[in-house]
Amino acid sequence: MSKSTVSLRPEMPGNPPQEMEKTGAQILCEMLQREGVDTIFGYPGGVVLPIFDALYHSPIRFILSRHEQGATHMADGYARASGKVGVVLVTSGPGSTNIVTGLATAHADSIPLVAITGQVKTFLIGNDAFQEADTTGITRPITKHNYIVKDVKDLARIIREAFHIARTGRPGPVLIDLPVDVSTSKAILNNGMDEMDLPGYRIREVGHGRQIIRAAEAINAAERPVIYAGGGVVLSNASAELSALVQKANVPITTTLLGLGCFDQNDPKSLHMLGMHGTAYANYAIQQCDVLVAIGARFDDRITGDVKRFAPQAKIIHIDIDPTSISKSVKVDIPVVGDARLILSEMVQYIEPRGREKWFAQINEWKKKYPLTYKNDGEGIKPQYVIEEVCRQTKGNALVCTGVGQHQMWTTQFYRFGQPRHFISSGGLGTMGFGFPAAIGAQIACPGVTVVDIDGDSSFSMTLNELPTAVEQKLPVKVCVLNNGYMGMVRQWQELFYGRRYSKSYLQNPNFAKVAEAFGAVGLTATKKSEVPCIIEKMLQEKNCCVVDFHVEREENVWPMVAAGKGLHEMAGLPTETVERL
Repeated sequence: MSKSTVSLRPEMPGNPPQEMEKTGAQILCEMLQREGVDTIFGYPGGVVLPIFDALYHSPIRFILSRHEQGATHMADGYARASGKVGVVLVTSGPGSTNIVTGLATAHADSIPLVAITGQVKTFLIGNDAFQEADTTGITRPITKHNYIVKDVKDLARIIREAFHIARTGRPGPVLIDLPVDVSTSKAILNNGMDEMDLPGYRIREVGHGRQIIRAAEAINAAERPVIYAGGGVVLSNASAELSALVQKANVPITTTLLGLGCFDQNDPKSLHMLGMHGTAYANYAIQQCDVLVAIGARFDDRITGDVKRFAPQAKIIHIDIDPTSISKSVKVDIPVVGDARLILSEMVQYIEPRGREKWFAQINEWKKKYPLTYKNDGEGIKPQYVIEEVCRQTKGNALVCTGVGQHQMWTTQFYRFGQPRHFISSGGLGTMGFGFPAAIGAQIACPGVTVVDIDGDSSFSMTLNELPTAVEQKLPVKVCVLNNGYMGMVRQWQELFYGRRYSKSYLQNPNFAKVAEAFGAVGLTATKKSEVPCIIEKMLQEKNCCVVDFHVEREENVWPMVAAGKGLHEMAGLPTETVERL
């Protein structure tokens, strides 16, 4: 779209708009309210004090984090859970540089954020002033767009543009760098502001009609089709349309990590997750399908394995709102650029129901032969068992966040997600420490929902300093720490590829239950398998933030696994170490 209009507060009949002079800080607060912002995450500092003074009189809720990175992950979790734009506000210099990892995480996963950073006075920029950093320069590669505001008269327009850019098209983080003298300068803010004019920002939402028909015809003609759905389905709120397509076409479906929940995993057509630690039956189906329908997914390396041997028999259809993703990694036969929800709702009318009994018989044979399984004998706690028990007791309805590592992969394998926006994890960047602050943001977005952070001891250690934030806000976030004393996935790779030389992958952990108690949360510990059901029940009944330290078996591995350079069908760790013929 070359132009976009944001409707502002309507004028009352008979009351002409009144021009009012306000400070930049007041304009910022007013515009945030007009954009529907009800919550901001962040941390104060010198150059943003005028903004915090304006927020003092604002109805917007401010969540004080203990570190700016945590605040950015909270805003990210809030955005993923709610579908709204997350907002983070921090000061200049180290405040701004501390949000870099959070911005990169959101950028990699296409999450809509607006980051507002303080900056030194405009006439001091470039003079190495106290707590000055080139924030726009530092963050340009990891934001969808960014601004530095030099004139208070531009502030209202920039805020509107930032939210529009963050939430539309392929979403992403947008940064506004705001010098302190702009925050204190005054300008007139009225109800008759000009429309936004963004001539370089065009979004194609409606798919090309002929391409949609071509894609539908290819699906109709297929004998062995597979749908491969990614996070774009969640972002476009296209789960209902996706389900309608799957059921009418009678096609099996697999999802990426960020796509989990966009289709009910309890449905027999679900192949669950594909890729490096995906199910064997999903990976075999990809390798033997004749039509592959990718929807809101980007063919990243953890999904494709050896890209030259990925889906070797398939005609590939790719539906995505980002034209630069088309044929970026894998050559596409039928591209359809546009919004997934709109495209799927149009495509389904051209779909012809098919039986495909032979194809489903093959898939069911793979499911029977290669189930996700693990040995659960003895009194040691298996991490997979903890996740299965959490799923059983929550009936699969919890909103689950994770850090990054083995626990993340076990969660994708052994928790069954039935609805979108109930699995929140760092995908593209693989950010350890993401899970707990993201769970805080998700709990604020969804106050009536059970939020569980399934975390590793190494990931949780990176951001457990946010426990006081959860306690202060009276958030009943549940934390399951799968404590094996290692950086689990690093250790697994060292075992498999580096001769079990565990170089700096082991940790001396604190007593996580006592740490939680010291911060005012509830702390529990489980050391035996027999303790797991009761302690999870107690955790779920807690009305306060609760941390459970599960002492799990130390050298458990994630299986199956596709090693680097291997094809998806070349998986290690299957019940029988075999490779299906292509």
